[in-house]
Amino acid sequence: MKLSKIASLLLIAGTLTACGDNNEATTSKSVSLLPEYQDRLNIYKTVTLTADLSHLSANQKKMLSLLIEASEIIDGLFWQQAFGQDKSTFLASIKDEKVREFARINYGPWDRLNGDKAFLTDTPEKALGAQFYPANMSKDEFEKATFNDKNGLYSLVQRNENGELTSIAFSEAYSDEINRIAVILEKAATFADNKEFANYLNMRAKAIRNDDFQASDFAWMDMKTNPIDVVIGPIETYEDQLFGYRAAFESYVLIKDMSWSEKLAKYAEFLPELQRGLPVSKKYKAEVPGSDADLNAYDVIYYAGHANAGGKTIAINLPNDEQVQLEKGTRRLQLKNAMRAKFDAIMTPISETLIVPEQRKNVTFTAFFANTMFHEVAHGLGIKNTINDKGTVRQSLKEHASALEEGKADILGLYMIRQLLAKNVITEGTLEDYYTTFLTGIFRSVRFGASSAHGKANMVRFNYFAEQGAFTRNEQGLYKVNVAEMTAAIDSLSELILTLQGNGDYDGVDKLVAKSGVINHDLAQDLASLETAKIPVDITFKQGKKVLGLN
Repeated sequence: MKLSKIASLLLIAGTLTACGDNNEATTSKSVSLLPEYQDRLNIYKTVTLTADLSHLSANQKKMLSLLIEASEIIDGLFWQQAFGQDKSTFLASIKDEKVREFARINYGPWDRLNGDKAFLTDTPEKALGAQFYPANMSKDEFEKATFNDKNGLYSLVQRNENGELTSIAFSEAYSDEINRIAVILEKAATFADNKEFANYLNMRAKAIRNDDFQASDFAWMDMKTNPIDVVIGPIETYEDQLFGYRAAFESYVLIKDMSWSEKLAKYAEFLPELQRGLPVSKKYKAEVPGSDADLNAYDVIYYAGHANAGGKTIAINLPNDEQVQLEKGTRRLQLKNAMRAKFDAIMTPISETLIVPEQRKNVTFTAFFANTMFHEVAHGLGIKNTINDKGTVRQSLKEHASALEEGKADILGLYMIRQLLAKNVITEGTLEDYYTTFLTGIFRSVRFGASSAHGKANMVRFNYFAEQGAFTRNEQGLYKVNVAEMTAAIDSLSELILTLQGNGDYDGVDKLVAKSGVINHDLAQDLASLETAKIPVDITFKQGKKVLGLN
């Protein structure tokens, strides 16, 4: 891929302000790949998603089968939210098998790892609000309007017969699918050997029916010993790039790795102490994170909906409900098999291409796992509500909230690792391992482009680190981490991000993105070298009941 193409796909974030044109692609006739996209069809490496199920009972295997069935319905709901067209008709309009697979991975005709750029002919721009808002609605119109559940997580915005904005709950808009999912979850509960998990499944079924998820989130937090888990429902708001208000449907079906989970359990108890030590003024760390949080490792056996679209998540930190977080903390789920697949297929080749030879040994799976894990842990640190009565951080920062939160989690994750290494709580690896693996991870994640909250966070952080001398780049285009300068940059960026969040400073975040959200010439050239080396950008899955040998 040419340098100019790499640079153009990594757009500067945060400058678009309107919902855009109707994003209904033409599916009544055959569509084809745009010529410039021929070289991007192989950016995903296919991985078979499986796990050892031999220790599970017959009832547990029946339950897994049902959870996958519910997840398949969830997958269809996300297609509606993201694209709005009939999935089968759309895919049938694409004659080339490789192009059709690329469209399936992206849940529509827009490349999720290329700033949502259209890759098929006869395709308009993707609306920033996806299908959550009317296609002809502007931000200004929305902000001036008054109607019920205006900023709701679990509703669509529509127009009434007078053309005025109104909302409709997910449970009503998708009533048929919602009822089918709820019935399947209730049936799955009858096969659950673990009473707490059965209770959660029944409560989640109720939540999906009535669009009220808090009680089921509390129930999910109380589960400690269940070997099977499912994260299911409308959860993350990344798909709503217009405001970041509305949640998209997704699902993960998970098998707990008991031995790895035991090793991780000790870290959660340090959260209150680490919160007190954050490098920022006391008023920005006055909230006390819940101490009932836990860390566990899982093998993921099924991804659906938003979780499966484009780049794949390798760790989960939930619930997002601020009240649940403050009272109970969060659960951090490390998806070990997916993480290992990404490390082997992507991280190791990137280090061999962009890191100086003497530091390549510092790029380790142990550090990759820990960096990812403490990213999720760090979501629980900092502040959830502004200090100046602007409401929650999420609502105050609108479409910037997710990107800044991801940046915070990355930075504070490194802060936590440094503190725990100093306390000898973490006993594996050196600070240089974690920092060098982290820098390599930036090269991996920045390739996801500006449409990803994680990608936006990476662009800002990379340039900030460069300004602070946290790493250097030699004439051969190879990078070397400077440990002392990296430590100082982590502390100063932590203070900046936590202050912006605590103040609900929307304009300040805008300025930060404008200044540091740019891909410079050298980085674009380095990313082009990864393309030349044919290193995958991400993974995709061969998955399902047949792969797992389930009925």
